[in-house]
Amino acid sequence: MLVGGEDPRFIARRLVRFATEDIGLAEPAALPQTIAAWQAYERLGSPEGELALAQAVLYLATAPKSNAAYKALGSAMRVARESGSAMPPKHILNAPTRMMKELGYSDGYIYDHETEEAFSGQDYFPDGMERQIFYHPVERGFERDVKKRLDYWDKLRRDGDGRGGNNP
Repeated sequence: MLVGGEDPRFIARRLVRFATEDIGLAEPAALPQTIAAWQAYERLGSPEGELALAQAVLYLATAPKSNAAYKALGSAMRVARESGSAMPPKHILNAPTRMMKELGYSDGYIYDHETEEAFSGQDYFPDGMERQIFYHPVERGFERDVKKRLDYWDKLRRDGDGRGGNNP
C-alpha cells in the first residue's frame, strides 16, 4: 500500500478499525498498539514512521481475532433504535431532591462494592425491557477470560445472594 502511494494516515486509520472490529477484546492491546503506531508515524513521518505502521500490521496479523464487540454494538444499537428513549429504572437514579425520593428514585439500589462479590446483579435495563445480552465473547485470547467472568456473574445472578443477585 505504501509503495502504491496510499496515504500512510489512511493506513493508520484502517489499522485502528481492524484492531477494534476484527480483534477487539480478544487482544485488548491491539487498539493502543495501533494508536501508538499512528502517533509515531505522525511524529516521524516517512520513511521512519512507516516502520511503526509495519509493526502494527504484524501485531494485528498475529493477534487472536474476535468481532464480538463489533456485533454487540450492532445489536445494542438496533435494540436502542427499536425501543426508543426509555428511562432507566428508578432504583439506579440518584434522588437529590425530596420529591425524587418520594417518587422512589434510588429505592432498592444496591452498591456493588457493598456486596460480598462486589456484584449486585441488579437489572439496569429500563422498566418493561427484559434483560438482554449483546456481547458474546469468543473462546480466544483475552475474551476467554472475559467469558469466564461473565459466566460467573450470570451464576451469581441466577443463584442470588439475598442482596440483589437474582434481581430480574
